[in-house]
Amino acid sequence: MVIPALAPASRRIPWIDVGRGAALVAMAIYHFAWDMEFFGYAEPGMTAQGGWKLFARAIASSFLFLVGVSLVLAHGRGVRWQGFWRRWATVAGAAALISAATYVATPESFIFFGILHQIAVASLLGILFLRWPAAALLAGAALFFAALFFLRHDALNHPAFWWLGLSTANPRSNDYVPLFPWFGVVLLGMAGAKLAAHAGWLNRLAGVPAPRAAGPLAFAGRHSLAVYLLHQPALIGLLFLFSLIVPPPTRQPDASFLRACEASCVPARDGDFCARYCVCMLSELQTGGILGSVMEGANDVNTQSRVRETAGFCSAEAEFGAGPEGQP
Repeated sequence: MVIPALAPASRRIPWIDVGRGAALVAMAIYHFAWDMEFFGYAEPGMTAQGGWKLFARAIASSFLFLVGVSLVLAHGRGVRWQGFWRRWATVAGAAALISAATYVATPESFIFFGILHQIAVASLLGILFLRWPAAALLAGAALFFAALFFLRHDALNHPAFWWLGLSTANPRSNDYVPLFPWFGVVLLGMAGAKLAAHAGWLNRLAGVPAPRAAGPLAFAGRHSLAVYLLHQPALIGLLFLFSLIVPPPTRQPDASFLRACEASCVPARDGDFCARYCVCMLSELQTGGILGSVMEGANDVNTQSRVRETAGFCSAEAEFGAGPEGQP
């Protein structure tokens, strides 16, 4: 197959940087809302449902689509291995840093395969698809999306397979962007870049300068990894300082627990199950006298062990109306 004519690799397309910068702004808005929830200024579970959930998926899709576009632009005429490995090592290292930092901060929901992990894996896999024509890339993307309906299996619920995204229950994580279906979005970006190249749009777009007002977005897009790594610590730091001056409102622990529990449960299970499960969890944690510790985020071994035991009991109770031993 002949690779379509592309804008020269040394000729950066400013509008792609602007698009990436706009995605970063959207991501910062979502993360600020998540931080407001984390500090207690917004309702628990707010960003895990409704419009906020769709907003988060749109942001992830835009980043991964642009990853596919960038792969074709940078390596469509032949892989520039030195630059590729340098960039890949930077992204993979940043992903490892995110995993380590979130494991220390929130071990029960740390980021083990988030957007950076997906970009690192997608970059490696994307190289294998560079020679594919646009039609084949579109078909491949469709298969990655359809896999969620045909390949999910209980055998893939082991943590070793969570990165695939084919478990029958979603694992708990503050940022979960598994291979299926999200690599399909990267393939869509690659297909889009090839179609645009065939039509001559990329070369024309490369000759259209971005307006001066878009300069900050283009700058952020050129330094997207640094912005990604730095913006969240900055937001958290500012909110922490704000909380010292204006403390968040006090909420009733029962209602807050139920909202947070159901928000985290609904993406994996149906609403009726989640309602039964969360009421059971609330009752058992209150009876055990550890609800307050759980709401305060206690991570000691004893508390975590009791929470896991309670979760197992309540899962069986919600599913079958019986405890682990099958007693009504």
